[in-house]
Amino acid sequence: MTAFTEENVPGRQGPTATTEADPREVGRVRTEYSPAHDGDPDPGEIVWTWVPFEENDGRGKDRPVLVVAREAAGTFLAVQLSSKRHDGDREWVAIGSGPWDRTGRDSWVDVDRVLRLHEEGMRREACALDRGRFNLVRHRLHERYGWS
Repeated sequence: MTAFTEENVPGRQGPTATTEADPREVGRVRTEYSPAHDGDPDPGEIVWTWVPFEENDGRGKDRPVLVVAREAAGTFLAVQLSSKRHDGDREWVAIGSGPWDRTGRDSWVDVDRVLRLHEEGMRREACALDRGRFNLVRHRLHERYGWS
């Protein structure tokens, strides 16, 4: 088993780095719910990757993200999770708690910030989000960006 340090966390640097994607410029996006517990990332699953801070100054954090779509180029689109409360904020969708948070805290998904991930830039398939909660996120992405 590989021990990860802050420097070698998957998705942090190089060609498999997690980057921010402009949701209005990614082209046609078809979100799908297709989790398969096979160790590979699939839409509907929560995985872990390095997420750069919005300041884009090289800092970031290893955190859970919800994979929402697979791109033709083999990359994935995802939205980040946070345990910080965001009640009443339309850019955040409440998804409750799950096995991605060891302490059982409630989580919110940020639909305002879309990330592009590479399969080699992710680790630890945490779990599949149930279809009902995935559809809440999918609905907000459709409202916001017109994604199907």
